[in-house]
Amino acid sequence: MNLADQFGQIDIYLFDQLLRGRIAPGMRIFDAGCGYGRNLVYLIREGYEVFGVDSDPQAVEAVRNLAPNPANFRIENLERMTFLDAFADVVLSSAVLHFARDDAHFQAMLDGTWSVLKPGGLLFCRLASSIGIENQVRQISGRRFRLPDGSERYLVDEQLLMRLTAALGGQLADPLKTTVVQNQRSMTTWVVRKNR
Repeated sequence: MNLADQFGQIDIYLFDQLLRGRIAPGMRIFDAGCGYGRNLVYLIREGYEVFGVDSDPQAVEAVRNLAPNPANFRIENLERMTFLDAFADVVLSSAVLHFARDDAHFQAMLDGTWSVLKPGGLLFCRLASSIGIENQVRQISGRRFRLPDGSERYLVDEQLLMRLTAALGGQLADPLKTTVVQNQRSMTTWVVRKNR
């Protein structure tokens, strides 16, 4: 089996968390905005207990076809999920929160995502930011910006992520890590441990 077959199109920064042992067998994994399951291929294959939501019915159906327990995946919005609070050991949020319409929507999506995480659990989040491209983005309204690549996103920055970490009752598990893609867009990895 080659690496692509084994790991799928897993986010390289999520792979890093696996290598560090922060996501281990026996943990309950929740993918908040699972899409078509690109980050779940390895976890499902290795027998992790995996759950998730997405607002796209076709994406959820595709993940259900991958999973041994299709009922673990639901068509839901992050801000109105039906999963229990403190449900998961690890919550994944990869390229989801930057689709927020405004501050209130972002906070509702984040609160919903955070609520399913157990005390002591780990949030792995990748989202668009202005870090490193501050002078190349054009503000549309509030934290909505047009990026040099032409896309429109809700952008966070270091100050906001640090403020949110404290407000949520968490601690950074890693320093913030940002990748700037040749002055076109910027993606930040935010890994937070929920206080017990």
